[in-house]
Amino acid sequence: QLQASGGGLVQAGGSLRLFCAASERTFSSAAMGWFRQTPGKEREFVAVISRSAGTTYYADSVKGRFTISRDNAKNTVYLQMNSLKVEDTAVYYCAAGRGFTVRSRDYDYWGQGTLVTVSS
Repeated sequence: QLQASGGGLVQAGGSLRLFCAASERTFSSAAMGWFRQTPGKEREFVAVISRSAGTTYYADSVKGRFTISRDNAKNTVYLQMNSLKVEDTAVYYCAAGRGFTVRSRDYDYWGQGTLVTVSS
C-alpha cells in the first residue's frame, strides 16, 4: 500500500529527497508520517503531516533541516532532507495513520523502508 524510495548515499551536508507513494484509498484519509530506524534501536519518529497538509510536526533532531510535504493529487508524501548529518543514517519508513501523531503504534500502514547513508 505504501512504496518508499529516494534513499541513497550522500556526504554530510548534502541533501536527499524521499518519496512515498500510496494507494488513493490509503492516502486520502490519512495523516502521513516518516520514521527511521538503525540496527538495535527502536523506530524513531521524524515528521508527520496532516491530511490537508495544513499542519506539520518534526522531531527536534531534524527541525529546520527536514521538510515534509504531500501532494494529494498524486497520493505522494515527500521528505526533503537538507544539511544531512552522519547520525541521520538509517532506514526511513513512511506510514499512514488515522491521526496526527508521533507514535508509531498509531499508524496502520507502513512502507518497506529506504536506506539513507550519510558519509563523513
